[in-house]
Amino acid sequence: MPSYKYSVYSSAKRSGSRNGGGQRNGGGGRSGGKRRGEYIDPARLVRVAKPVEETKYESVNTFQDFVIEPTILNNLLAKGYTIPSAIQDQTIPIALEGADIIGIANTGTGKTAAFAVPVLHRLMNEPKSKVLIIAPTRELAQQIEEECRSIAKGSGLTGALLIGGTGMVSQLRDLRFNPRIIIGTPGRIKDHMERGTLKVGDVNMVVLDEVDRMLDMGFVNDVTDLLKQLAPERQSFFFSATMDGRVEGLIRTFANDPKTVAVKSGETSDNVHQDVVRFSGTGDKMAKLHDILLDPAVNKVIVFDETQRSVERLGMELQARGFEADTIHGGKSQGQRLRALDRFKQNKTTILVATDVAARGIDVADVTHVVNYTMPQSYQDYVHRIGRVGRAGKIGHALTFVGN
Repeated sequence: MPSYKYSVYSSAKRSGSRNGGGQRNGGGGRSGGKRRGEYIDPARLVRVAKPVEETKYESVNTFQDFVIEPTILNNLLAKGYTIPSAIQDQTIPIALEGADIIGIANTGTGKTAAFAVPVLHRLMNEPKSKVLIIAPTRELAQQIEEECRSIAKGSGLTGALLIGGTGMVSQLRDLRFNPRIIIGTPGRIKDHMERGTLKVGDVNMVVLDEVDRMLDMGFVNDVTDLLKQLAPERQSFFFSATMDGRVEGLIRTFANDPKTVAVKSGETSDNVHQDVVRFSGTGDKMAKLHDILLDPAVNKVIVFDETQRSVERLGMELQARGFEADTIHGGKSQGQRLRALDRFKQNKTTILVATDVAARGIDVADVTHVVNYTMPQSYQDYVHRIGRVGRAGKIGHALTFVGN
């Protein structure tokens, strides 16, 4: 039985005295080795939060108003989904009509259900339809798979999750069952296509989630190659937090008269207090991090370091000092990464030391602080890092270590 067959689913204490999603080695970005970072003026890293008061969205529909399969509706209601979010309310009706969709929305707005509901409905009504859902990181692909599995419970649909960091044997087994829902990261999907274990010529629906991140991580060629091989007549969903020239160019090439749904409200960084921590020497740096982590206001924190080795080293040092810390990076297996993330979500640990790429799939609502123990490679990486806090209208904090 395939391991992702959808039909089968009928607080931490502190004391003190090819990485990421789809790279060929099971990682996420396409660049290898240490990159030379751009200069970031420390003045750009100091900013007082200026939260913008958001107007509460009044939904036009309820989920019961959508003309969808009863199985899907019942699963949504069982999950407590009654009133759709803005992206769901505006996307689902036009997607059910078969339109291509461009969704501009922040993480945490409910966009997975916005595309999952119409996609799963169509799959249940069209036995020959298939969907390919592409995400930039393993963690995001896993989250999408879990959401689709719960919405499709009892539907009889089958799926395969194709990500790095997990064995090929189970993926090959699932693919032999000709799954109709294929979820994965670009590198691993392409690996299977090159092996001949995945054919996508009959895939007539495609979802690209977090397109901007995917392109940031160097997947533009892989994604372009994948899209070219899908069925010419297809429905496409493109979701992105930003719409720059690269994203717009990709969409313009592969979308057919798309309808745009934009519900993004301001930048996450507007809700983040940003400051720098000056240090002189390795010992002083570690001592200051120690003091920060002892602060009672630092309830849940992601500490960013540069490389897999430095993340492990820092994690071990924090554990030796009595902190309950975990680490996450592309060198860990998918199982190890998921266990670390689950412990963090459940507050069994409240300090997570991470590399940039591994953290791109982290969507944990109650993170209070981000600490940049090493300077990010670019200002865009910095924005991605601090985007882990200041969500859902909450004020977050970002501290960046800068040498004297």
